[in-house]
Amino acid sequence: MESDNGKGLILAVASSVFIGSSFILKKKGLKRAAANGTRAGYGGYTYLLEPLWWAGMITMIVGEAANFVAYIYAPAVLVTPLGALSIIISAILAHFLLKEKLKKMGVLGCVSCIVGSVVIVIHAPKEQTPNSVQEIWTLATQPAFLVYVAITMSVVLALILHFEPLCGQSNILVYIGICSLMGALTVMSIKAIGIAIKLTMEGVSQIGYPQTWLFLMVAVTCVVTQLIYLNKALDTFNAAIVSPVYYVMFTTLTIVASAIMFKDWSGQDAASVASELCGFITVLTGTMILHGTKEEEQQQASSSGNADLIFGSSESVRWYESRKSTNEEHLISLYSPEY
Repeated sequence: MESDNGKGLILAVASSVFIGSSFILKKKGLKRAAANGTRAGYGGYTYLLEPLWWAGMITMIVGEAANFVAYIYAPAVLVTPLGALSIIISAILAHFLLKEKLKKMGVLGCVSCIVGSVVIVIHAPKEQTPNSVQEIWTLATQPAFLVYVAITMSVVLALILHFEPLCGQSNILVYIGICSLMGALTVMSIKAIGIAIKLTMEGVSQIGYPQTWLFLMVAVTCVVTQLIYLNKALDTFNAAIVSPVYYVMFTTLTIVASAIMFKDWSGQDAASVASELCGFITVLTGTMILHGTKEEEQQQASSSGNADLIFGSSESVRWYESRKSTNEEHLISLYSPEY
């Protein structure tokens, strides 16, 4: 392996470790904050006063910075699939630190999501790197990408204004959908800012162009929106499920946005297109399995809660049974399946 690729690999793995850990730190911080005020899932912001949440934020920032630098040394085909490691790390830490268990079907869903995402990324077309912020602005204002942005913002507004009050607390795709849609726009903006910084450091200043500052404003807005709704998702749902679903949707939408903006799809062969379609189907299957697993857990928890309300706790049942008369125990034994 070449020296640069080796550096990129190490940075990408380190990024996954930090990002995967940040999910757990933020989740624990959100739990502590919920005990002292309004939960993030219900619009509260007490988590901003929780040191553990800030530790998770710092960890995530370090991870994202490492991931950004990794792209300088290694190609996206090497770096991006390694982001799936954050899912595994998050699930392992959630198992031991948060006591959040994944059933066998949940594990299968995670594996399907990771495999599908890796297939998509590996076979995704190569993008042409622009040479200036003005060139990126031209790409960002082309009709196809403007339509994509309009559709994205319409879906985000629909999710925030209509679906969040209706089913935000029960459907994980609402919060994660907002994060992922805004995240794809964040990547496009961050890439423009990165190119501007690189060109400026090389002596071709991009600070004077208004497009640079516009991309910065878009990036800040998108990042803040992502953080708010990612916190809501972590506060409401199992971290072992939030992480893979978010990774899958974010990766998929980012590839789509990049393909539209930078015209990456032109010149692809049939084998690559077929592989990407298979990857999307695998991702969709994994997402449905994960979502079904979460719904099953919620139904079981609800049924268990109702049973406790109706029949009392297991200790009460055992106490009641111990008080049965000898005749009642005899009748029970007569109707036992063993007889």
